[in-house]
Amino acid sequence: MSRHLTRRLLQLYIGLTLYGVSTALLVRGGLGLEPWGVLHQGLAELTGLTIGIVSIIVGAVVLLLWIPMKQRPGLGTVSNVFVIGVAMDGTLALVPDAHGLGVQIGVLIGGIVLNGVATGLYISARFGPGPRDGLMTGLHRVTGRSIRLVRTAIEVAVVATGFVLGGSVGVGTLAYALAIGPLAQLFLRVFAISNQDSGSTVVAGGTPGQAILRK
Repeated sequence: MSRHLTRRLLQLYIGLTLYGVSTALLVRGGLGLEPWGVLHQGLAELTGLTIGIVSIIVGAVVLLLWIPMKQRPGLGTVSNVFVIGVAMDGTLALVPDAHGLGVQIGVLIGGIVLNGVATGLYISARFGPGPRDGLMTGLHRVTGRSIRLVRTAIEVAVVATGFVLGGSVGVGTLAYALAIGPLAQLFLRVFAISNQDSGSTVVAGGTPGQAILRK
């Protein structure tokens, strides 16, 4: 049991750290960010804060929205708020902007694949969904609308808001939207941890925002 818990904790924190690194790579690639990244970058441009700090603030605000929906956070939920933002800023401090289209494309592909790996790691650890994941599932439960519709509405709203504020939307945004679903599905299987006693399962579809923990 101790070894099982140790593996889950390692997957959680390695996954969250790699998620922050992958998001920073998309920033450095300069070809467009994932939906929430567009919002975070736009708010960073507006406020002068780092994108990692903005990610933490947005995550905390989204987590507050769980209260009226009676969503219950887990260790992974709270860790998600802080670890990703810190890892993002740390990576941005070490990695320079990519120059030249070939290098940019390579950084973009690397960032998207690493994001899929990170998603499989931290969600498979089963310590609770991230704040943005929980917002989607909470709205799905409260409104009765489909996961696909709720997710689409949220992501369109954050991309549009982030773009207006100066966030980067480009071919990378589209590439992420098309690739992250299959990648997340693949790596959720690769890093799955059996837990027959708890009866927990992980269901994945679309983007990391569509990954749902069910018990």
